Amino acid sequence: MDRREFIKRSSLAALAAGSFGSIASILPNSFQEQTNYDLVAVKGGEPDVMFDKAISSLGGIKKFVKKGQTVTVKPNIGWDVVPEKAACTNPKLVSRIIKLCFEAGAKDVYVFDHTCDSWTRCYSSSGIEKASKDAGAKIVSGASEGYYQNVSIKKGKNLKSAKVHELVLNADVFINVPVLKEHGSSRLTAGMKNLMGAVWDRGYWHGNNLHQCIADFATYRKPDLTVVDAYNVMMKNGPRGRSKDDLILMKSLIVSTDIVAADTAAAKLFGVNPDEIEYINYAAELNVGTKDLSKLKIKRIIM
Repeated sequence: MDRREFIKRSSLAALAAGSFGSIASILPNSFQEQTNYDLVAVKGGEPDVMFDKAISSLGGIKKFVKKGQTVTVKPNIGWDVVPEKAACTNPKLVSRIIKLCFEAGAKDVYVFDHTCDSWTRCYSSSGIEKASKDAGAKIVSGASEGYYQNVSIKKGKNLKSAKVHELVLNADVFINVPVLKEHGSSRLTAGMKNLMGAVWDRGYWHGNNLHQCIADFATYRKPDLTVVDAYNVMMKNGPRGRSKDDLILMKSLIVSTDIVAADTAAAKLFGVNPDEIEYINYAAELNVGTKDLSKLKIKRIIM
């Protein structure tokens, strides 16, 4: 991304920080009085408080997690980076999700990611390991191939099979918790891109039309809930980032049962036309979800 493009996106993000900016335009006012929403966007609070507001508007956590169930929470823990640099999901958000799952009666809550840097360093530096354990969850390494099982991606065009982590395969409830940021390979990372951390062989994806593979895998195991962390958003030098100068403080959260809708809304919040993100288009064509947000019941909350 050149300097002119970064300034353009930063201006859009600044507008979002002040008035909910670009995301406000995607939320039809006619749906503001509905009770059961498909997507909720929250602005202006801390990650844990915003999640409370969002999940309440979606019917409460008990709508998704039942007593005795096993829950897998999949944040982005890919990088050996401290929380302040926002390369990984905000630990306060992860902690709150875990706590609410237990309040709903979950038997076990597991947290994992197939990290890019050393998993022990990533889990520790990101703050997610401590936050998860303090909330009662079990941390599992994503770095051992033995945890992955080969599955067939029947609807995939390029990706016909993949080794998928058993925590995704065996979970009663799968909650996807990506961080929104710029990405050098896919331009943008949010819900669907975050699922790459659930598979073993990511190299194949990069060599065989990354965008199509992202969409193909989304046909296999749709998360029950996608929670997009847009509290501190990396606008350039993603996915690792270089410094805090790469970030825009948006204090936003997008939550949906539809991963395509969540990514579409996330792209708009980021200041990118969703039509320019190929994997969003491919996923919509594969009927993973909808990118036409006008068809959904959407609620906007400004705190």
